[in-house]
Amino acid sequence: MRLAGSVIAAYGRQYRVELRDGETLLCVPRGKKSELVCGDQVKVQRTSADQGVIATLEPRRTLLYRSDHFKQRLIAANVTQLIIVVATEPPFSDDLITRCIVAAESQDIQVLIVLNKCDLSERVPAASATLLAYEKLGYRVLKLSARNDGERLLPYLADHTSLLIGQSGMGKSTLINALIPDACTPTREISQALNAGKHTTTHAHLYHPSTGAALIDSPGLMAFGLRHLSSEDIAQAFLELRPLLGQCRFRDCQHDREPDCSILAAVEHGAIDPRRYAAFRSLCAEIG
Repeated sequence: MRLAGSVIAAYGRQYRVELRDGETLLCVPRGKKSELVCGDQVKVQRTSADQGVIATLEPRRTLLYRSDHFKQRLIAANVTQLIIVVATEPPFSDDLITRCIVAAESQDIQVLIVLNKCDLSERVPAASATLLAYEKLGYRVLKLSARNDGERLLPYLADHTSLLIGQSGMGKSTLINALIPDACTPTREISQALNAGKHTTTHAHLYHPSTGAALIDSPGLMAFGLRHLSSEDIAQAFLELRPLLGQCRFRDCQHDREPDCSILAAVEHGAIDPRRYAAFRSLCAEIG
């Protein structure tokens, strides 16, 4: 008998699968190759009281992954909302935010940016200024302190499978602990010497912070390659570019130095943030 379930944790070639009744089984996949991730919907066959074999993988509605010149790394499946966690300290990467948004837009996944550690009030204005460009595009920004009022995130999780993503040290684990006290996610202090976070999450894990909500915590990111996307995919993922695509003189316009480029004209007239345009060109150049 095959049982329906969801992958809620991945440990190499072993997976924790949650069945419909809430029971969990430690499962292995059939065959040598395995590319399962948190959020995958599967059918399993029980082999003992607490173990099983993953027999089939159900079709994915969405799949988030990153890629570079050498390999692809799957992150999570069936996600409906990407929550990008940044903080007032340590400094966060604007480039990483852009890459995460591009990945989400390419899969039609909603985006929420959480600015954490807002109890450090003197650092909030500078961090908020950096995020203003995203707010102007319509992306939601939630400002909170995971230590003091992390529960403010709960309403945003309703009816979503959300993925928490961000650099190490941004407070994702503290936020998980605030929302799900039983998670007991390990946290560490920021490395003062490096002014950066130390990795605390070593594998992705799916939690249920409230009825109808699923929240996947993921290891801290240092980079987010997008080599699996084309330049057309990247252009579509920049919301401010979408209305202008197809309006250039040349059908194969790269929006770089071509004459009568609608996007270059918009940048020149101040309709597109030069910082966002530079990020777009950088991503296109990276994928070659």
